[in-house]
Amino acid sequence: MTPKKLWRWLAAVIAISFAVLIFYGAEIYRKIPPIPDKVVTTNGTVVATGQDIKDGQNVWQSIGGQTVGSIWGHGAYIAPDWTADYLHRESLLLLDELAKKDGKIYKQLSDDEQAKYQVLLKKEMRTNTFNEKKNEIVLSPERAKVQEQLAQYYSKLFMNDPSMAKLRDQYAIPVNTIKDVERMAKMNAFFAWSSWVCITERPEDDVTYTNNWPHDESIGNTPPPSLHLWSGFSILMLLACIGLLVFYHARNKEEEVNEMLPLEDPLRNMKPTPSMKATLKYIWVVALLILVQMLAGVITAHYGVEGSGFYGIPLDQFLPQSVSRSWHVQLAIFWIATSWLATGLYIAPAVSGYEPKYQKLGVNVLFGALLIVVLGSLTGQWLGVMQKLGLVDNFLWGHQGYEYVELGRIWQILLLVGLILWLVLMIRALLPALKRKDGDRHLLTLFTLSSVAIAMFYGAGLMYGRQTHMAIAEYWRWWVVHLWVEGFFEVFATVVAAFLFTRLGLLKLKSATNAVLFSTIIFLAGGILGTFHHLYFSATPTAVLALGATFSALEIVPLVLIGYEAYQNYQLSKSSKWIQAYKWPIYCFIAMCFWNFLGAGIFGFAINPPIALYYIQGLNTTAVHGHAALFGVYGILGIGLMMFVLRGLYPDRQWNNKLIGWAFWLTNIGLFVMVTISLLPIGIMQSVASIKEGYWYARSAEFMQTDIMHFLRWMRVPGDILLALGELLLVIFIIGLKFGWSLKEKR
Repeated sequence: MTPKKLWRWLAAVIAISFAVLIFYGAEIYRKIPPIPDKVVTTNGTVVATGQDIKDGQNVWQSIGGQTVGSIWGHGAYIAPDWTADYLHRESLLLLDELAKKDGKIYKQLSDDEQAKYQVLLKKEMRTNTFNEKKNEIVLSPERAKVQEQLAQYYSKLFMNDPSMAKLRDQYAIPVNTIKDVERMAKMNAFFAWSSWVCITERPEDDVTYTNNWPHDESIGNTPPPSLHLWSGFSILMLLACIGLLVFYHARNKEEEVNEMLPLEDPLRNMKPTPSMKATLKYIWVVALLILVQMLAGVITAHYGVEGSGFYGIPLDQFLPQSVSRSWHVQLAIFWIATSWLATGLYIAPAVSGYEPKYQKLGVNVLFGALLIVVLGSLTGQWLGVMQKLGLVDNFLWGHQGYEYVELGRIWQILLLVGLILWLVLMIRALLPALKRKDGDRHLLTLFTLSSVAIAMFYGAGLMYGRQTHMAIAEYWRWWVVHLWVEGFFEVFATVVAAFLFTRLGLLKLKSATNAVLFSTIIFLAGGILGTFHHLYFSATPTAVLALGATFSALEIVPLVLIGYEAYQNYQLSKSSKWIQAYKWPIYCFIAMCFWNFLGAGIFGFAINPPIALYYIQGLNTTAVHGHAALFGVYGILGIGLMMFVLRGLYPDRQWNNKLIGWAFWLTNIGLFVMVTISLLPIGIMQSVASIKEGYWYARSAEFMQTDIMHFLRWMRVPGDILLALGELLLVIFIIGLKFGWSLKEKR
């Protein structure tokens, strides 16, 4: 297929996919569960106001939000999912109140009599009592009383009641996480409303706003038929598209490797420009951020076994788990993104052979701006969680409470400005090459478009406000996490890798161009609408579930031939003597292929079908996929791109292969050991518990604090040590390029 036809297909895929994504985004907005003006009892007593619920959402965000347990399954893993926890506790208390209303004690009743109240419980909790005319949610006095009891329970937990000390430790929640009674009352209103959404059936429907999630048979939350239907359909789509892809590949297979290999390194004599040299400081910062992120990860993992400290040190009073986890996740995104941005700044002048005026100054200004955003956002998150900011100031400068976009709104805006500056620097350096009508124009155009997407799609995180309905905020948040991080960064990386291999003379330009365009089409065909697979149970209509299930399955299709790509990269690493200088960057690409297959492919698809995610969303199975995909794919790829840049900045000397080799193997083996020996067994055991007993149980302290769970959490240590040693050696290697110990004889 010609590049012209491939471009048409790519344009059609993007246009149609985004049209559907936006249309059903409007459907989510139209069918969101209501936030009422008031929550009242049948006798007119006001339980809470809509403003209490909105303010309560902001209070929850201020303590770390999705870094302290989860809501609707999205968030951290040490504390419970508060919606599931709330519903289970509410159902037990409400059974007692319903029986007491008839002058009976529920626990003393026979099974037949208890069955009667279980039916009444489901009717009480699942009936939609929202009065649209008055914009009120109406509760029975019994349910209102139960919610008051739960408010007292959560107040004791999040404030300073001594009787909750053990449970706080198990949940890694510091004493006085919330210091103000009024704030606590508002967060209780938010907990009650977000749980009401999970158990209340949609008007004229027999499933709840969250498609009967979380699983809890005692209150009638069981998987609806739509979950089975679309799960089966997604698997059929996957099989069909795999067959078509293999057929296409067999029919159109070209020998991509260039048979006329250069006799020496084509890039060796390329002189780095001043702006290209200026990217070295980015790599040094990446090395520093890797170490800090690793330390934050160690602290966060330890909170799983010692929730109030670090080997006896009361660390939670100075660095709570919600802060360490936020830093761990945010720093991962920062260092991975920075490595890729540095690669782009290095590649642009290299490709065009043109250094624009003041380009080095722009690279240095961008570097300073990135430092300000990183340090400022991390400081703001700490101030927010430590309750040193008001609710408005926390949203602007502190902790937004949403996973992966934790940084305050001001820092978000500044980061977007930085990305736009990066885009300007890229385009001005690429303009001469874009104007040329040579064979590079297709790759250059796609490279430019992916750069535009990286700069602009982060702006989706600005589409929700401080008190935006959570279902809408989740929709836009996943635009950032899925489309920005998992989508256009991957397209960018694919194009950069193709550039590097063609510039080295290892791949034919025509075949590389066609391969990149085709890969982009296949990936975005599933990837754009695959965004919906994160929203199955986030108070979205069934159509979103159907689309998410169908298209997220297609995300796996490009990974079918990943073994071929890895083998081809391995062949390239052996193709010529001079290519040995690029051994470790190429090995990073090979490792990326492995983690793409395992982390994004196997572990990703294991949790993608709706019926699977219904039981295991937010369990450690998600952490397995997250670590293997975010670090294994994007992190390792970022390291590989850095290695290419460093090779160009130090062109005349061989590397210390022993040092970088140990770093490479320890990092990858450590990640594999950590994921498979600790996180995966915990996730599997939680999945079984969720299916048998209910989702609330799989996340409860009762289950998670058993001896076997403690043992499995401690089993992270061997993998963590190997991974940490690998990252440390990587940093030592990068520093050694400057001071000499990572350099050997001349090439």
